Amino acid sequence: MLKRETYLSQIRPFMGTDLIKVLTGIRRSGKSVMLELICEELRAAGIRPERFLYLNFEEVSGQRWLDGEALHAHVLELAGEPQDGVSGTKQEISPEKRFVLLLDEVQHLPRWEYYLNSLRVHKNLDIYVTGSNSKLLSGELATLLTGRFVSFEIHPFSFREFCELERSRGETKPLPELFNDYARLGGMPFVSQLKLAYPDAMKYLADIYSTILFKDIAQRHNIRDLVLLERVVKYTLANIGKTFSSLSISKYLKSEKINVSPETILNYLRACEEAFLFHKVRRNDLLGKRLLTTNEKYYVSDHGLREAVFFDNANNMEIVLENIIYTELRRRGYEITVGKIGEREIDFVAQKSGAKIYIQAAFYIIEENTKQREFGALENIPDNYPKYVVSLNDFNYQSNGIKHLNIRDFLLTEDF
Repeated sequence: MLKRETYLSQIRPFMGTDLIKVLTGIRRSGKSVMLELICEELRAAGIRPERFLYLNFEEVSGQRWLDGEALHAHVLELAGEPQDGVSGTKQEISPEKRFVLLLDEVQHLPRWEYYLNSLRVHKNLDIYVTGSNSKLLSGELATLLTGRFVSFEIHPFSFREFCELERSRGETKPLPELFNDYARLGGMPFVSQLKLAYPDAMKYLADIYSTILFKDIAQRHNIRDLVLLERVVKYTLANIGKTFSSLSISKYLKSEKINVSPETILNYLRACEEAFLFHKVRRNDLLGKRLLTTNEKYYVSDHGLREAVFFDNANNMEIVLENIIYTELRRRGYEITVGKIGEREIDFVAQKSGAKIYIQAAFYIIEENTKQREFGALENIPDNYPKYVVSLNDFNYQSNGIKHLNIRDFLLTEDF
């Protein structure tokens, strides 16, 4: 089991606090494994095994506790309440008295916010939950938890993690070959950890894709036209990183004799976003300093899912490369928009903690006009924040203060 230090380092400061730790992300991205890693750390800190309760609400053993009242009483009985004699005070709880509650796929528990908010006030409870829906902490009920939780989005393996796992098995493939594997298979942990052969990996990823489509999206949102839903999803997968609107999809489907309103398509895309299948990126007018409201871009949470649908990542590396860069930036905590400066476009404007970087994604830079197009767009930006062109080239074309990085070096760089 790969120790995912990127996330553990973010979660550690909140371990043992009365804040509810919420782990979200696409199905099978490794949220359950993160709970195991958290348990390992807490056991090492002195919490005894009998002081843990883990329930997965998608398993039969967990579904018996979908009665929130019964679960609430059961947890209190197991945890007990430390007697410090001072009502309402927040005193440090020693590890041997702490009780750790871990709830996997908590969105299946009706009114889960009420029960966890009630349990949270018991000073010896350390609560962790996961969910595969981005609306987990929105809506009327979630207002109960305002200021009482901290959330972390768990992504599939990064290229760095993919390489770490391969090297731990004694793999000696050179980095270019490892990147080619990653570009095809994606970062879903199960695929990498079991080192699945390509056909087996595609079957596994196709099953995840179907489950997300029909359970996390169609079933949750009562979508009955499954054929239309899949057409919209496939159109989006085929056009990753391209600007389009719900109206353009509606026109495309109409050309294929399928009449559907832009509003219906927009609702389908929102449902896909909620299930973490897609992430929408808005455009930002860098000169006018305003967000544009039309023609967004979409990226898929794991590019291996695209391969499982089309089997053509190798033939569309420009799309895949851009998707990998987007996911890496998101994994590192950046807020991302697409930049527009005049008639030119900046693929990624990434901001974090007051800092900003600009990135152009290119397949290969071979001809001079390609170089002028990619570097020229960045040269027009009137500020001094770092600017990068990222491509598959091994030769460095850096110029005018704009850095040029090979995609592998970019993904393995500790900090940009």
